[in-house]
Amino acid sequence: MTHPDWESLLELAVEAEVICWRGPSPFFFAALPAPEAEQVRRIARAATYGWGVIPVEAEIGGVAFTTSLFPKDDTYLVPIKAAVRARANITAGDRVAVALTIRALER
Repeated sequence: MTHPDWESLLELAVEAEVICWRGPSPFFFAALPAPEAEQVRRIARAATYGWGVIPVEAEIGGVAFTTSLFPKDDTYLVPIKAAVRARANITAGDRVAVALTIRALER
């Protein structure tokens, strides 16, 4: 859970397509557009807990959740949990509005 006094480093609102990676079990993601990915790269060091992974507070389709951005191919992927997809009624190929808040980690 995020502490209310932690500094908000970056707030983003983007539109992205939901993609599905079909590995041993399917995972669904939204890739950040290039300009927003660059903004995340600029503050990543203050927010990452390792391996370039960045915890975020997210909202899609009115459903708020926490997750972590993963760096991939010059962008960041927003994992979309099954419970979020079900509540927001979204699937691969849908375009969704994604709101993200990145906070500085308490060190």
